[in-house]
Amino acid sequence: MIKLISRAKKKDIRHKRIRKKLSGTSEVPRLSVYKSIQNIYAQIIDDKTGNTLIAASTLTPEITSLVKKDKLNKVAAAKLVGNRIASVCIEKNISKVCFDRGGFPYTGRIKSLAEGARESGLKL
Repeated sequence: MIKLISRAKKKDIRHKRIRKKLSGTSEVPRLSVYKSIQNIYAQIIDDKTGNTLIAASTLTPEITSLVKKDKLNKVAAAKLVGNRIASVCIEKNISKVCFDRGGFPYTGRIKSLAEGARESGLKL
């Protein structure tokens, strides 16, 4: 009998494979991305201490107001999240991060978030 693997299980396998290879430090923290059906979340994490340094999502009040005002789609909202997290990183003297796409393919909203972070001066 053929054993089928669900999409969620495949995503978890990819995420574990990625996390084996990269880890965030205080000099180069990890930019972790998670997307749900409606929203996208990004965190800057120092894995040595286990602290979340910075977090942003489409539920952040500034981003939510911009999305509703301009009636932006999810890809454009993800770019705003990338811009926001990069600007806060620059304020806290974090210029370089390692990008953890969380097992998601590098297309659509994930790619848009990364491009938004790069445009705002963050090195991925």
